[in-house]
Amino acid sequence: MSVVHLSSDNFENEVLKSPKTVLVDFWASWCNPCRMLAPVIEELANEVGAEVKVCKLDVDSAGSIAENFGIKSIPTVIIFKDGRITEKFVGVRNKEDYLQALKK
Repeated sequence: MSVVHLSSDNFENEVLKSPKTVLVDFWASWCNPCRMLAPVIEELANEVGAEVKVCKLDVDSAGSIAENFGIKSIPTVIIFKDGRITEKFVGVRNKEDYLQALKK
């Protein structure tokens, strides 16, 4: 499965109203740690994409959404279930951390 790119226009439908668990990577193109995390996010999409929607949100193009969720540092990865936050990771983590959180 491929990563879903989010915007202000599709965030509510793709994340908050999704019947699936959703992992959202809040990132920016100028952020080196975000670029380091990108391959991990791609791997997650390939591994769990059938059960979990894996998304990326560029904070520069959708800053109001990032602000709504209190994103102060990037990368931040938030896991949503039924429109609610169940986990929040700030900084680069390994794939196992995300997989464990998705199993909860």
